[in-house]
Amino acid sequence: MRYAVVIARCGSVAGAARQLGVDQTTVARRLRALEACLGTPLFERLKGQLTPTPMGEELLTRGQRMEAEIAALCHLVSDRQTQVKGVVRITAVDTLASHYLARQLADLRSRYPELAIEIIASSRSLDLGRREADIAVRLARPADGDLVMRSLGRLAYGVYGPEKPLLHTSWQSAPWVGYERALDRVPEMCWLSEHVGQQNVSFRCNNIDALANAVADGLGLGILPCLVGSRHPGLRCLSGSEAVLTREIWLVLPRELRDVPRVRVVGDWLVERFHRDEARFSRTA
Repeated sequence: MRYAVVIARCGSVAGAARQLGVDQTTVARRLRALEACLGTPLFERLKGQLTPTPMGEELLTRGQRMEAEIAALCHLVSDRQTQVKGVVRITAVDTLASHYLARQLADLRSRYPELAIEIIASSRSLDLGRREADIAVRLARPADGDLVMRSLGRLAYGVYGPEKPLLHTSWQSAPWVGYERALDRVPEMCWLSEHVGQQNVSFRCNNIDALANAVADGLGLGILPCLVGSRHPGLRCLSGSEAVLTREIWLVLPRELRDVPRVRVVGDWLVERFHRDEARFSRTA
């Protein structure tokens, strides 16, 4: 039926073939098959043009209505697929969730007011395959899984102390704060073990704000993300302008969610914002 409608519109098999992107033999064969099925010719040649017969006119009237309805249906599906609305769940460590992502979401909502964002702040890597989250912002590149990964930059760390200096003359003799023992293998704690040792760690916690406040109150020194330490009014950086270590930041999402509009636009927005604010993550002061 689609071939017959296009033939009527173009007035020739050759013109229909060009519009449909096929060869003339295919168009002629489809027309013969339709006429054979209906048991009557649909076109006659008048003055070099293929003109619908009375039966052809009746058929084409219905065919054009079908064409219009199918086009409307395609537009409806396309519109629904491109609407950006619904819930997107993002998981990230509390450093990025509290000190960056939560402060950026007003911009995302202004662009896509029908989006609802959920942020799960966790040091545990949620299982994207089980849909515990749609998007993860992680401080290490995943080694396995059918995932789409995009680099977001690097997060710098420095050694921080309180504004009022501690009485200790060296890092080795000073008390320290650090993460709970379950996180002893993260790069920050590995750096502390290698350069200072963990024997002087007097306070442990898995919350970055609690650690920063403990340092500011004089409980000990701490290795903290510069995103947090450089903006805390009670802290000063003791390690100079160079970061003592950096960690990669990665955006990660399941491959099957890559083309879901709400997930795609949030992923693109995250890449845009992190790259725009690259200096905020890398500078120590």
